[in-house]
Amino acid sequence: MVALVIAEHDNASLKASTLHTVTAAAQAGGDVHVLVAGSNAGAAATAAAAIAGVSKVIHADAAYFADGLAENVAEQVLAIAASYSHILAPATAYGKNILPRVAAKLDVAQISEITKVDSPDTFERPIYAGNAIATVQSTDNVKVITVRATGFDAAAATGGSAAVETVTAAADIGKSAFVSREVAKSDRPELTAAKIIVSGGRGMGSGEAFKILEPLADKLGAAMGASRAAVDAGFVPNDWQVGQTGKIVAPNLYIAVGISGAIQHLAGMKDSKTIVAINKDPEAPIFSVADYGIVGDLFEVVPQLVAELG
Repeated sequence: MVALVIAEHDNASLKASTLHTVTAAAQAGGDVHVLVAGSNAGAAATAAAAIAGVSKVIHADAAYFADGLAENVAEQVLAIAASYSHILAPATAYGKNILPRVAAKLDVAQISEITKVDSPDTFERPIYAGNAIATVQSTDNVKVITVRATGFDAAAATGGSAAVETVTAAADIGKSAFVSREVAKSDRPELTAAKIIVSGGRGMGSGEAFKILEPLADKLGAAMGASRAAVDAGFVPNDWQVGQTGKIVAPNLYIAVGISGAIQHLAGMKDSKTIVAINKDPEAPIFSVADYGIVGDLFEVVPQLVAELG
């Protein structure tokens, strides 16, 4: 058995999600190969070769891979798919855009957002907003899998010495074109990679009120997040959203402020190592998953917490 991991990268470096996906691939058994499809992405291929547990890196380089268009990357995967028993990608926007196309072309059932590998053909994945875990066994010759990064430790980024094989790039199929990208700039850690997250919910009352969370996030070196209710109300940008339809996170510390704990939000953060909830409603569902809870007015509690942190 040989597993292929589709690397998520920016041509210069790998995304952390790739390291978690390599761990899942290794647990499926057999060798692990990594595909780096990019434009002038030699640095990313070199980084992939250094990942512990990777035995080969396949590097396909072409200008039309520069922006990670799913149609072209999927075509590259299909060009080499016959050599693999498992094809995996991170369950990010990147991976979710590519693998369904691959699964459809291979006429196999995709297994989405796995959190555990039980055996080479059996996997666990959350369903019903994480309230149940489904065990899925695949009889397909090729297992096409997206991996929820929070379910697996990251593979070591150094220590490996895989060979890099350059292959001929699959042809540009010309069905899509990159137009533009708007990248949110922030001095804070990226939400899905942050070790500490401070999130606000509908209880904040307004976007202006989110400023009360900034000193707390600054003291902790934390990323800032929000519930869907806060995003839908226009309090904060969409890329702050944590939850089933937002970003799935599992930091060492998650501080939920004014978040009631709707099931969709809990699905996105309940795997956090330590959860602290601040809410004036003692019956708020968030307290059912919190390790520490403070029942009180957030506008009084948060400044007191900042003061205690010095």
